[in-house]
Amino acid sequence: MRFDLTDLRLFLHVHEAGTITGGAHASHMTLASASERIRGMEETLGVALLTRERRGVRVTPAGHTLLQHARLVLSQIDRMHHDLGDYRSGLRGHVRLLCNSSAMSEHLPECISGFLAEHAGMSLDLEERTSEDIVDAVRNQLGEVGVVADSADLQGLAVYPFREDPLVLVCPHGHPLARHKSIAFARVTDHPLVGLGAASALHDHVNQQARRQGKTLHYRVRLRSFESVCRVVGQGIGVAIVPKAVALRHRRSCHISVVTLTDAWARRHLVICVRCLQDLPEHVQQLVHYLTAAAAR
Repeated sequence: MRFDLTDLRLFLHVHEAGTITGGAHASHMTLASASERIRGMEETLGVALLTRERRGVRVTPAGHTLLQHARLVLSQIDRMHHDLGDYRSGLRGHVRLLCNSSAMSEHLPECISGFLAEHAGMSLDLEERTSEDIVDAVRNQLGEVGVVADSADLQGLAVYPFREDPLVLVCPHGHPLARHKSIAFARVTDHPLVGLGAASALHDHVNQQARRQGKTLHYRVRLRSFESVCRVVGQGIGVAIVPKAVALRHRRSCHISVVTLTDAWARRHLVICVRCLQDLPEHVQQLVHYLTAAAAR
């Protein structure tokens, strides 16, 4: 079946005009050329698309099916031209950025705000996931760029440094653990915790570390933001594992003590990962270059 876009537009015009003559005029072609194209479509399909009547033509059931598909195809073509035309007006495209909890809340907001301010036509879609899920998605081309903890399995991906992002313990002042400068996670697992919701990437990460030690963590409450976690900890409800940047920002206002975690998994860095930077669209490469430059500042 060999229809081109001219055939499809002609058929739509014939239907709208009610005559082949009117369809030919709307398509800027001669009546003979239009008639030949219609006959060619019918011969290719082996069915009549139009019923010729005294005062014009009527679309057959097969013709109605062709009309539905023609509208879909031409609509998609028009959308493609619109999207590509956006490049001419400065719109550079859309990027799907996958990131873990800490990157989402602490490190990316300022960076992406700066990037979007410099690239007025760009848009970003940020999605929070665990680092392990992110690297799998990037490997399988289900995401273009990931910001993950370097503890994830990054084999086969191009990796660029982004930010230091150690995890720490926060406690209310006067808590037995607050007198320590540093502590192992194993000494924390028996204490009531305050954490993020079960859908949080950090929640999954911390619970995974507990399971590796044969422990099940007890959460007194789960909240939606790091600030809320710190505030509840400061009220003496429990202790929490949060990124160091979060703890330092809220230490005074939430009345919490910050204790270093000695476990290797807590001494983490955030990195940017992609399959192959050179294979990505130009606007995605621009974002990666911007984030790596921000990391160097």
